[in-house]
Formats: sequence, structure tokens, C-alpha cells
Amino acid sequence: MAGVETTVERLRKFLRELSPGARSLLVGELERSVLRGDAVAGGDLVLQELRRIMREQRDETARLDESAQLLFKPLELFLVDDRGDHKHLGRVARTSLEALWSWVQRDLLPDDAESLAADVSEAMLAGDRAKTERLTRVFQDRVAAAIEASFSIAAEDGKVRRRILQQIGTPRAGDELASLKCALDSAAARDGELLLYALLTVMNRMTAPWQLIRLGVKAAGSDTAARVAETNYGEAVNIVLAELERMVAELRNDLRSGQGIAVGSLLKTIHDSARGLRTELALPVDSTWGRALAAQRTQISDLLRTEIESMPGRVRRLLRPRPSREIRPNSVLDPAEVAEVEALVEFVGICRYFASELAINEMTQRALTELRQYLDNGTQALLEGLRQAGEPDRAFRQSQVDAAVRFCSKVFGREYAALLGKAAEVAAATEPKAARA
Repeated sequence: MAGVETTVERLRKFLRELSPGARSLLVGELERSVLRGDAVAGGDLVLQELRRIMREQRDETARLDESAQLLFKPLELFLVDDRGDHKHLGRVARTSLEALWSWVQRDLLPDDAESLAADVSEAMLAGDRAKTERLTRVFQDRVAAAIEASFSIAAEDGKVRRRILQQIGTPRAGDELASLKCALDSAAARDGELLLYALLTVMNRMTAPWQLIRLGVKAAGSDTAARVAETNYGEAVNIVLAELERMVAELRNDLRSGQGIAVGSLLKTIHDSARGLRTELALPVDSTWGRALAAQRTQISDLLRTEIESMPGRVRRLLRPRPSREIRPNSVLDPAEVAEVEALVEFVGICRYFASELAINEMTQRALTELRQYLDNGTQALLEGLRQAGEPDRAFRQSQVDAAVRFCSKVFGREYAALLGKAAEVAAATEPKAARA
């Protein structure tokens, strides 16, 4: 395991040192390869790390000082990038770390936290690896012991517990603190807790995390859900279901923000997880796991329906031919909105590869058919508008044609888009009839 950890740490360091532009290019190339079905060794793992890095850098609350990073380093495998509004067994929301660190400094170890961290930093600067590791463990053990003591008091006094949770100040302070303590204080954990964190560690090392359920199938000697649930490794199924729920929430946030990173790859991972749970386990529809999977598939379908069904209308609103009186002189389409709609068109195109498993087949085909027909019939009107444009509305009509070229590239391919681009150049160079007269 140590070799694997070293490799993963080297990968993370390398990806963090890349420029933002290089990371964006790498995300794009890897995602296209993964969606084409090309075999890219470690591609899913790299995309996962890139999503995490780029989301951290986009979110100021995810940035912590060196002292906090030292304390929370053992938690790296157990951090999730949601907003802390979902409960995931054994996981801690990355956005909660800042509040937890403030609580450690301000209330838990107000006299020792900074000095302990300073000792570790001094050892790091001196290049003394053994001393750094030893002092880091001391630091983490002190925090874990303080949490244990604080929780022991809180267990007997509801007023103290409420005060502690208020001091922490995260949406799920109690759950997150329990996860933090267990991860830092593994020596005192019970066997069940050790197994939980061992399973989470294994899952984070897998290129296809849903395959963790195969440990349960192997332990039970059967794919029958009831028999798997009777083994200790039945926890693996709960972990994969929780991970599926987390990824669906991540997808929802990305789609709502319009700032998603490798969203197509994330959707593929969700699709593979849902299919793996359905095909690798014999899940009765009325079982606990069967109902949980059905609920997640319904959530995915409802989430994607909103995006898919809105796509043709958003394209029409941008490309609708307008009379000159409705166009503000020298205005253009909003570049941000064009980019957002272009990403949506591409996303819906990606959805068709996973439509059957995610119960979105009919709506996806309908939306894409409607879009193809609109683009196929509507581009001629845009080109004609550009030919007839005067000086005040030319920039706007050019921006509409440019947007149509981008959308056509996603729907019909680059060759079609290139031909349309050539036609646009000819139309833009044509002198309007009114000017010739």
C-alpha cells in the first residue's frame, strides 16, 4: 500500500504544479478519450484528481494554512467535495475543514495547536523526515485525544454538546467530528470502524470505485443481497450507495453552477456505478438496497430531465432571427451564455450514451432530434440575416452565426461546422442589397 500511496501523492503533486490552462486541456483530452471508450490507464483516477484540484482552487473555503493541512493529512482519502449537506458514512466534507480547524485552534487546544504545528513545520524545513513524521503523529494524537475528551463530556451533558456543535459551526458538525476523530484515532477504533476506513481506502485506490461491492459478493460466495448483507463486507454496498449519492449531488451542483469540471466523465462514473450495483448484485426491488438504488436512479433521471428538456429552448432563444429594430447597435450575444449553452449541448449529446441505464432514453432522443432539425433548418435564415445586415446589427448577427457554428460542431461534427463557417465568411463578405442599390 505504501508504494501505491507514493505513486498517488506524486500524481497529485504533478497535477497541482500544472498551469490552469494545461489542466483544462488535460481534462478535455482525457474526458474525450474516456467517453470514446479508449483504454487510458488511470484516466478515471486522473480526472477525479483534476476535478478535486480545480474545485479546491475555485472554492476559497477549501484553502487551508499549513498547520491545518498537517493536521488533516490523514483524512485526505476520506474527504468529499460536497457542501456538507449530505451525510456520508466515514466521510468529511472538505468545505468543513476550515471550521473544524478554527474550532481546534480557538476552543479545543487554544494554547498548543499553533506551537505543535510550528514544531512540525520547523522539522519539515530542516529536512528531517523522521522527526517530521514523529511530531506530526504527536500533533494528531493530541487533537484526537482532545476530541475524545470533549465528546466524553458532551455525551453526558446535552448543554455541552450543543455548545460544541455551535462552536464548530458546520451543517453536520456532529457527524463530521465523529468521522474526524475516528480517522485520526484509528488505534482506539473498534474492528467495525477499522473495516469501514479500510474499505474507504481501498475504494479510493480503485479506478472503478463501484467494484468495491465485489468484496461483499466474494465474502458471501453469492450475489444474493441478503447473503452479502450478512457478512462484514456488506458495508461495502452501503459505501458504494453513499458514494453514488455523493456523485449525484456533485453533478447537481455542477449543472446548477454552470461551472462543471469533466461533467461527462462524472456522468459516466455515475452510470457505471448504477449499472454495477444492478448487475453485480441480485437486488430485490423491495429490499433496503434495492429501494436505495431505485431512489438514486429516479433522482438522476429527474435531475437530467431538467437539463435535457431545457436545451433546445435555450438554443432557440440564442439563435432566433430578430428584426433589426430589436437589436441594439453593435451588440453581440453574451459570450458566457453561449459557452454555457454549448456545454449543455455537448452534455446532452453525452447523455445518449448512458440513456438506457439512467432511464432518460426517450427524452434524450427527443431533445437531440428537435435540436438537429432546428439547426439544420435555421442556419440558412441566420446566414441570410448576416448577408442583409447593416452596420448597426452586423456584429450581433455575426455572433449568432458563430454560436450556430459552435453548436453544430457538437451535434453534426467538425466537418459540418467548418462548412458552415465557410458559408458564414462568404455571407459576411457579401454587400447588402440596400448598399448596392
